[in-house]
Amino acid sequence: MRILITGIAGFIGSHLAERLISEGNEIIGIDNFDSFYSRSQKEKNLAALSISPIFKLYEGDICDSDFLQTIFSSHKIELVIHLAAKAGVRPSILDPESYYNVNVMGTLGLLRTMQNHSVKSLIFASSSSVYGNNKKIPFSETDNVDFPISPYAASKKAGELLTYTYHHLHHFKVMNLRFFTVYGPRQRPDLAIHKFFNNIYKSLPIDIYGDGSTSRDYTYVDDIVEGIFQSIIYLKSKKSIYEIVNLGNNSPLSLSDLVWNLELIIGTTIQKKYYNTQEGDVDKTFADIKKARQLLGFNPETTIEDGLRKFKIWYEANI
Repeated sequence: MRILITGIAGFIGSHLAERLISEGNEIIGIDNFDSFYSRSQKEKNLAALSISPIFKLYEGDICDSDFLQTIFSSHKIELVIHLAAKAGVRPSILDPESYYNVNVMGTLGLLRTMQNHSVKSLIFASSSSVYGNNKKIPFSETDNVDFPISPYAASKKAGELLTYTYHHLHHFKVMNLRFFTVYGPRQRPDLAIHKFFNNIYKSLPIDIYGDGSTSRDYTYVDDIVEGIFQSIIYLKSKKSIYEIVNLGNNSPLSLSDLVWNLELIIGTTIQKKYYNTQEGDVDKTFADIKKARQLLGFNPETTIEDGLRKFKIWYEANI
């Protein structure tokens, strides 16, 4: 299968591409190497891919319609996996315009290019952030998500709505996957686990926002990749489909318990600095994954302890 992956140099994109190439799929990758974090880390993410004869990388911006046109004209693409986005809840509050330009208008441009080239199979990376401070737990795909509390979350909800519009008007087959707090080797350096490791290994305190009771449904990257892989199989089996599916671990962990696990695994007492809760942060994420189990056979296997140990091995090899 010939698959286009946007945001391929990122954390999830690079892991996914390696898995798909190992299954014999031809991968066309797009990335603009956004300066949100270092280009060198993204180039390391692509190191294993770059030697494959069935991998092709294009550097450019999904907001550039001519760039997209060139790629779709050069390759007979069968499926698009759209991971590219400006990421991060807190930065989106400071710069909402750029988040909407990339996450909404960039997604719309990609959909229009797909339509023009009769490419009608799409997997879209959404986010658990669309649930906001949902009072009902665990979070289910049928819950009302009309109350996002950050521009990033709102942009992801907008992406889901756009994919439905193209499903309705142009008969796209669509899987929207809501990812829950993905972690593991190559994780973005701005995310909590990676930031904590950086500070701990420099003998610096870690920043705790709130009293440590906020919780996240930490999901290991290999489990997310497996969920995406099974989504491809499911999508191919259907003539018409529009689905929204949670991919999470179904096991939220408080910030205090995360730190406790880090102390056990790293073997040190961690210094902490406490701050007020930050605007835009949700209190809890907790994925109901019954639908993913039913449709995809999704069954996350990596415990937080095992996942943190794997991250530690990767981190120490890449300091």
